[in-house]
Amino acid sequence: MSPLPPGKALAFAAVGERRCLGVRRAGRWIVCPYGAVLEGEGVKSQCPRCAQLDRSRSVAADTMADDPRPYGVYLAYFGPGLVKVGITAAERGAARLVEQGAVAYAWLGRGPLMAARRAEALLGSALGVPDRFGKEAKRAARGALPPLPERAAELARLHGVALELAGWPETLEPVGFASVDHAELFGLERLPAAGGVAELGGLTAGAEVVGEVVAGVGPDVYLRLAAAGGGGEGGGAVAVLDARVLSGWVLGAARGTVTTVPVRWAAERGRERGGEQEGLF
Repeated sequence: MSPLPPGKALAFAAVGERRCLGVRRAGRWIVCPYGAVLEGEGVKSQCPRCAQLDRSRSVAADTMADDPRPYGVYLAYFGPGLVKVGITAAERGAARLVEQGAVAYAWLGRGPLMAARRAEALLGSALGVPDRFGKEAKRAARGALPPLPERAAELARLHGVALELAGWPETLEPVGFASVDHAELFGLERLPAAGGVAELGGLTAGAEVVGEVVAGVGPDVYLRLAAAGGGGEGGGAVAVLDARVLSGWVLGAARGTVTTVPVRWAAERGRERGGEQEGLF
């Protein structure tokens, strides 16, 4: 379950500077030796040098081909026409799907890492199934999802086609179709219709966020911002915060009663940036 259940009040402020988290090794974080300061708007929690070191031993960067763990290949559904293929260590179960904010998913197969990679590449080339979508596309789809049976049907169709493809790796054991839906887990029924959600910008020192949790989808936390007569950005509106922008900040208690982080609506975001892409699979 989410550590931020619906109705939970949040009131915090960014303190000091946003610092690189360093490198994760053997299940723990090693402090960044450069003491690097990160910009407040981005979602990356590492400086370029620590990120480069991380990628030197990374499944995502294809620099960990000797990983002996079994891997699962999955199809993840984010909305109509938004189905991607990906892989994750079998021991992690569905954790990767929850982290991505997949509305629904189905397993395709299980086996060695390189066999899973070949299956991922096969689907990408033969069926045109991508391995990622930008967060803007994911967010837009959440406000206009079809009923659960239609979501499962889209996954089932692609699952059936995928397992019939020539060139399926022999060492990858196929998995029968079973769709798992996260709409209830995420609280998608509590989200406003498409276009009704604003976006919170990046933090700066002293910036405050004050509101009540509406839903949580992967890294996105939806908040109903506190309304107050006078100041504050977007009081009473529902806005989404990419929780990844919090990494590296020291968070303290908010002193005010309203959000001081910039609140942007869809039209403003469209002028500011195009369709950006997220991290690897």
